[in-house]
This record gives sequence, C-alpha cells and structure tokens, in this order.
Amino acid sequence: MVLPMAEMVPIPPEASMDRSYMGKVLWVDLSTGTITTEAIPDHLYSRFLSGTGLASWLLYRRIPAGADPLGPENILGFASGLLTASGSLFTGRWMVVGKSPLTGTWGDANCGGNLAPGIKACGVDAIFFSGKSDHPVYFYADTKGAELRDAAHLWGKDAVETEQLLIAENGARRRVRVACIGMAGERRSLIAGIVNHGGRLAARSGLGAVMGAKGLKALALCGARRVHAYDRRRMKALSLSCNDHVAFQPPFLNGTMTAYLGALMRMLPAQMKLDGMLYKVMLKKWGTVNQNQMAIEVGDAPVMNWKGSNRDFGPDKSKLIDPDEFTRPVVAKYYCYSCPLGCGGISLAPDGATEVHRPEYESTIALGGLCLNEDADSIYYLNELLNRAGMDTISVGGTVAFAIECFEKGLLTPLDTDGLTLTWGNTEAIVRLVEKMVRREGIGDLLADGTRRAVERIGRDAGEMAVHAGGQELGMHDGRYDPGFALHNVVEPTPGRHTIGAYMYYEMFQLWRKIPDLPDPSLFYLKGSKYRANREKAIMGAACSQYMNVINGAGCCLFGAFLGAHRIPVFEWLNAATGWDLSPQAYLTVGHRIQTVKQMFNIRQGIAPKDIRLSKRVLGEPPQQAGANKGRTVPLEKLRRYYWREMGYEIDSGVPTDACLAHLGLDKNEA
Repeated sequence: MVLPMAEMVPIPPEASMDRSYMGKVLWVDLSTGTITTEAIPDHLYSRFLSGTGLASWLLYRRIPAGADPLGPENILGFASGLLTASGSLFTGRWMVVGKSPLTGTWGDANCGGNLAPGIKACGVDAIFFSGKSDHPVYFYADTKGAELRDAAHLWGKDAVETEQLLIAENGARRRVRVACIGMAGERRSLIAGIVNHGGRLAARSGLGAVMGAKGLKALALCGARRVHAYDRRRMKALSLSCNDHVAFQPPFLNGTMTAYLGALMRMLPAQMKLDGMLYKVMLKKWGTVNQNQMAIEVGDAPVMNWKGSNRDFGPDKSKLIDPDEFTRPVVAKYYCYSCPLGCGGISLAPDGATEVHRPEYESTIALGGLCLNEDADSIYYLNELLNRAGMDTISVGGTVAFAIECFEKGLLTPLDTDGLTLTWGNTEAIVRLVEKMVRREGIGDLLADGTRRAVERIGRDAGEMAVHAGGQELGMHDGRYDPGFALHNVVEPTPGRHTIGAYMYYEMFQLWRKIPDLPDPSLFYLKGSKYRANREKAIMGAACSQYMNVINGAGCCLFGAFLGAHRIPVFEWLNAATGWDLSPQAYLTVGHRIQTVKQMFNIRQGIAPKDIRLSKRVLGEPPQQAGANKGRTVPLEKLRRYYWREMGYEIDSGVPTDACLAHLGLDKNEA
C-alpha cells in the first residue's frame, strides 16, 4: 500500500554524464512524508568526495547541537562511494551515518553486499532520513522516483525475511536491493545494526536503533540508472592491473599450521614489515577467519574479556575454530559488489540444510575466545541469529564476556541472570543469554544496550570489567599487540573502531610509495620499538586516518586497501572517474578535512575529544604477567598528544586549531 502522505517524487536526471558521482542527494522527512532532491555542487565532491565525506559535511550543518540520537532531529543517512559502479574494483561499500546512540558521537558503519550500486542506480549519491514516522514505513525508489510505503506487514520480521518479502513484492523484472533492520533495531537495542544482502551487517555505532526509532523498517531500491566515468579506458586499464595482483595465489599452509606460525612469530624478538599480498593470499583462501588461531597466538586477538591470553585459549582449544573448520562447510564463495577477491562464504549451517553466511573473524573471536567458547556450531548458530536480528556480533560478544566476568566476581547472581550460570566456556548459557539479548528479555534487556549502559544499572565495580572506548565495545584486535589499534580506538570521531588504523595497517597501505615524505618502516624491527611514542608514530597514525577517509569516501574496501597504494590505485581511479588531477598528497588533505569535520561534529554535540577514554585493561595497566602480551603497556596519552599535534589539533584537548581550519578551508561555524 502506498501511503497518501508520500506520493512518488520524481528524481531529476543527471546534469552531466562525464563523472562517477550523481550530483544530488535525497532528503526524506519521515514526520511529514516529504521527499526532496538537493543538488550538490561539483566543488563539494572535490573537497569531501562522497560516502562518509560528503555525509559528514551535510550532517555537521543539519543535526542540531544536543540532538537526541533516537529523536526526530537526528538524521540517518545511507551513502555510496564516489567510485562505486565506475569500473573500479573493491568499491562496493556503502555507509550508514548519523549521531550514534551508543556513544553520542559521530556514528558511521560500513558494509559490503549489494546496496551501494543500488543507491546510485536511483540517481543519487545518498539518501537521508529525518523526523519520525508514527507507524512503520519503508522507503522505495526506482529510476522514476521515490515514495514511502506502509511496512506494518514487515514489522516483527527478521532481516532476512524482510529482504525476501520486499524482493518478492518489488522484484518483477527489477533488481531489488534492500537494507533493513531486524528485531534488535525495532527494539532500539543500542548495539543494533542495519542488514543487507541476506545477512551482511553495517553493525557498528548502534544506527539500527536510530532506524527503528524513526519507524523506518527498510529501503528497497530498484533503480537502473548508469554511472559514468570521465576516462573509462583509463579506469579499465587500472582495474585490469589491480586484478592481476588479486589473481596471484601461490600455495599456502593449511589451517592448523597457522597456529604454529603464530606461535613462532610470538617467540621472535623482532618482526617483519607486513606486505598486504601475504594477507591477501590468506584472505582469498579462508576469508577473514584466516586470522583466528594466528591472532590468538601472537596476542592480537583478545581472550577471556581481555584479561586472558593465548595460554587460556591455546591450540588445543582454538583448533575448533581454526580456519579450515570454517572453510569446509562453504558451498560457494561470496563476493560483495565489484570485488574480485571473494573473502566471504556461503556455508551450510550445522543442520546440513540451511545456507548461511560464514562467520567472520570478528564474530568467531567475540563469540569464541573472548568468552572461552570452544563450540564452532554455536558460533554458526549465534552468527546467523544475530545477522537476522541485526545485532552487532562484536558488541554482543564483548557484552557477554563482560557479563560472565561480572558473574564470576559476584556482581551478577543466578537471581539476576534468570538462572543462567554464566561461566567461561559454558556454551549453553552463552547461547541462551544472546537469545535473551535479542528478545530484550530478563537479563537480556539489561545487556541489550552494551556494556556502558549495563554498568550504569549494575553499579559497584562493574566498570572495571567493561571494555569499551567512549561507549562502544572494541573490535577483536588488541592494542597491547599493536598500539596503533589503541590509538585509533580513542582518536577517531567514532570511537572503538578497528578498521581505520594500526601500525600493521600503515605497513600494508605502503603510502610512502605514493608520498615519499611519509615514513618507510624498516624491513625488520624490534618489537619493543612499537611501544615508543614519537612523531614518526604520529605521522603514521595521521596518515591512516586521512587515507581511510579517502577510502571510505570512495566506497572502497579496507581489505582491498591492504594490497598497498601501488597495487590498488585509489588515487588514480578517482582522477580517472572525475577528470580531476589531484596528487596523492592532495587526496590525503581531503581525508584530513573529512576527519576534522567529524571532530567538529563531536565538539558541537558536547563530546570533548579528551574525554573519550579506553579501558585501562587493554592498555596493559597493569601489564599482563603471562602470555603473548606479557609486560606490555601502551603509552596512550603520549601517543594521542603526538597524533593531535600532527593533525593540527590542540595537543591537550583534540580541538582543531584555527590554523588547521584555515589550512583545510573550513569554518568552525559553517564547516
């Protein structure tokens, strides 16, 4: 049924056919049903790209200070990248943006799947939703126009069911791309995400709760407009060269041997500068679960709510989640749009009949080693449950591990947990607890908004066991192994992010090949050198932040970026797609500008950058007495001060200086 309040609004055609961006965005007021089109001037694309870049500039100006993240003043946006559908590779990522209800900061989440080209096929670069509907609706758009439709029949359905129903309703001779929430978003869980393509999740920042609060169940996009590029011949040549690197796949170890390789790496006093081609080989063979055992052995993967180590989840236990265990059930590789690698997998669930998405590394560690859960079948079950519910597996695993430790310390009792015995590795209790979180039932209601909210209700010493940055549970990468993760967890405008920067990321990006002024790490270096705060580390951190803003503005995949800037030609693709002639350094300046607008967004919303903190446990305060990260402490405050100076921010507060704003052509009032 089409709602009377929302007659189909036509979307104007593109003004130009010689660039890869569409030149306009849609604004949807859910309170009134009004849909309008806004033309975006060309110069804004060269200053902010698309994706989270353009979105940051628009939302900084339009979300008022002090806006309730779950109220009508917050704006929820879905954005494609500037390079999406241009003929480039690895550029099928879409981003959802808004003020995070989990952290109160700038919030964004990144996802693959198939939605990104669907946004552009409707003739726009992004779709933004303000206001709040008084009943469930979904947004429909095609080449002709856009409208709001009744979604009463979809409310209460899980995300996979919702997508299937919308495809059945709208799919006759059309290619339908759907993004939707499941039960978690409907129930406004602050760790809810948004789902696309049968279980791919834009999981972080709690933006699924924003979508639920607005009464917006889904987007169904059926456009067919083409995306053009300024120099298609150049685009094709660049993509063919990039694909040659992806296709190279020498034989490699089996899954079991990765644990022993990790153990060997742990025992060596020095480590080698990483080249992303090695990681690509592993990613192509196993997907992200290639890291499972190796990361535990070297100290990268957290164990036992971050207080344990590889000794608590050694090869005898982690062998049940080794890469081969999660690869054998795969019946088909899964490729996001424009990806030549295919690191995903469609697997047979343990019942042998149902096809599901293979769990990713973050999910297997969060629901496995972080809780000392050795049961791979339960991880498959929970991963599918959470994908359908639209709930972030990272935050769920972190919150469950927190609850187990609270139970261990007597802060939660069987009376509080509905009779569940929350002990390490108790698979049955872990499964039942997650089911309760999805339903917001009993103890699950207390935990469904993440660890920071749970601490507020439990009180006493629970805060010592809550591992988060600014309210968001951390990804499964330990800053005691790579201090770059700790740094970016607190300096990024969206705290608790593991997909922006780390020392190993900087090594794999190999930006010095394009910008010779950037540091080129030694081929071999002592591990102890990672724990020294100095300007070189700050330059590396700032370069990661700036480059990833370019990557996310282009709609590119982090895993593609790991191939190195000389193999994945993002800068060259951008020039070929638009006709610009910007240097790599000029693009990093664009990334710097995007980062700074997000930082200014937080400050306008009353979030002081210096107040975003990281749990002391994950900084090695006090240091661990055994295991891979024994004796390691991260000098975070020194690292952060150096980073802020390099970014042009005040070193004590993280506030952008007037000189920085002038350099980037920004005004603190108008951005």
